[in-house]
Amino acid sequence: MLQKIFPFLIWLPLAKRSWKDDLIAGITGTIIVIPQAVAFAMIAGMPPIYGFYTAMLTPVIAAIFGSSYHVVSGPTTTSSIVLYSIISKYVHPETDIEAFVSLAILLSFMAGVVKLFMGLARMGKLASFVSNSVIIGFSAGAGVLIAFKQLKHIFGIQVPQGSSFYNIVSYISFHITETNWYAFGVAITTLAIALLIRKIKKISKLYMLSAMILGSLFALWLSKYSIQIETVGTIPSNLPPFRMPAFDYSDMRMLTTGAIILATLGLVEASAISRSIALHTHQKLNTNQEFVSQGISNVVSSFFSCYTSSGSFTRSSINYQAGAKTPMSAVISAFGLMIVVLLFAKYAAFLPKPAMGGIILLVGYNLIDFEHIKVIFKSGKREALVFLATFIGTLFLELDQALIIGIFVSFFFYMERTSKPNIAILALNEKGRLINEIRDKNTKECSNLKVLRIDGSLYFGSIEKISDYFSNLYDHDEVQYVLIAADGINFIDLAAAEWLSNEIIKWQENRGGIYIAGLKIVSQDVLIKGGFYKSIGKHIFFDDKRNAITEIHKLIDTPCKVKAYKECEG
Repeated sequence: MLQKIFPFLIWLPLAKRSWKDDLIAGITGTIIVIPQAVAFAMIAGMPPIYGFYTAMLTPVIAAIFGSSYHVVSGPTTTSSIVLYSIISKYVHPETDIEAFVSLAILLSFMAGVVKLFMGLARMGKLASFVSNSVIIGFSAGAGVLIAFKQLKHIFGIQVPQGSSFYNIVSYISFHITETNWYAFGVAITTLAIALLIRKIKKISKLYMLSAMILGSLFALWLSKYSIQIETVGTIPSNLPPFRMPAFDYSDMRMLTTGAIILATLGLVEASAISRSIALHTHQKLNTNQEFVSQGISNVVSSFFSCYTSSGSFTRSSINYQAGAKTPMSAVISAFGLMIVVLLFAKYAAFLPKPAMGGIILLVGYNLIDFEHIKVIFKSGKREALVFLATFIGTLFLELDQALIIGIFVSFFFYMERTSKPNIAILALNEKGRLINEIRDKNTKECSNLKVLRIDGSLYFGSIEKISDYFSNLYDHDEVQYVLIAADGINFIDLAAAEWLSNEIIKWQENRGGIYIAGLKIVSQDVLIKGGFYKSIGKHIFFDDKRNAITEIHKLIDTPCKVKAYKECEG
């Protein structure tokens, strides 16, 4: 019970053995988050210090209550953009920054409550409707997007803040002559060092951290010849202060819709990140627990001047690729940031952005799962279209919109497949077995009894095809009785139960009747509770096909013109 409430009790013993790996990943994460915290806060319209507050506190809380061993929470591009778009409708940061920050922290608290409620209500199952093709497409698109967003640091070109993928490519293409070759040299050198160290087995786990340190030293040496290499800049030396969110009823009413949107998108993003990493680690995830952890981290951190957070794709990917084994790496990264802010802020300010850009460029490339992508394209056109829709959407739309499009396309193809269940005619072969008649031309079929196997569930989406099939059978075939082999029917919904009841009654009044064999107990649920058993009669249901065929032939009045079964002789 305690492990369910506090998942850290499960992974904490593991951290005793993997602390070295977690330490390396944590230090790497600390270095990477410094410029991100500043950038994301600026995107959200918040002062930079709030980005640091959020990056310090939320990863620790999420690690304690979370399910994934590799997801690192904190400020993200998506949550920052959405928060800004919601709050800026009412208050603009340039006109009243205090009011803007106050509403932002209140919104973060409300979004946390929504996330927590969704987790406690066990709504994590919704994440299972996101197919692997969507996750792989989202991961690949995010990898490309992350890499391209670093090009401004790699080339040393001042791309406008918050530019889209298309705008980044367009701007750099037109301003490529403005490349800062010192910055480019630092980025490429850092990237080359990382690739080289990764090939050396004994120190391969240190490739990111080592490359960052050596790249920074190279940039420091180059500074003798140029002062044009951009660094992280001034870092405030404050820890998150305790401060109650400004609970105002009118403000809370005003922000309710925005809180629901922000929470939903944050949860979709966090679950997508955790699942994309789990594809490689094969970790069994508890999505409900992940929802709870995100909710608790947002609620608690809002009392310490933090704005909304979620799973960070960049930091989570770096955390995994740097060799993290448990969430202890996220805790180390957060405490490392606190130490840097308190003791080494003036030194951390000199970290070169091109060196970080080179590392993140490699991280982005590693997010593209080429092996799974090959499998997707070999699997069929539908899966390929789902992948492409998500991948392209990630590049040219907001991340949340890309996920929604991918989920919609995936769900559309699922509905299309399930709305057309396979209906096979079963006939007797020479060995006395009932098989699909298209598999053997020598099979025999009784002239008075049609045996059909339905492969698929009966629900509102599939009724049209099944109804058309039975109508055509009723109008163009003299068969008197129909036996449905229902082994392949997984469930029946209310709409399908009503249609089935009406169809059976029609055949009972005008023909011989429709009978059902092998229907699963779970599929009978609606028929029993809805009272349909009473109208159609329990006698039409059989446990197996052979008994059904025997009993149906006892009811046949006219001789069988084609005698397929031994019962036809009677």
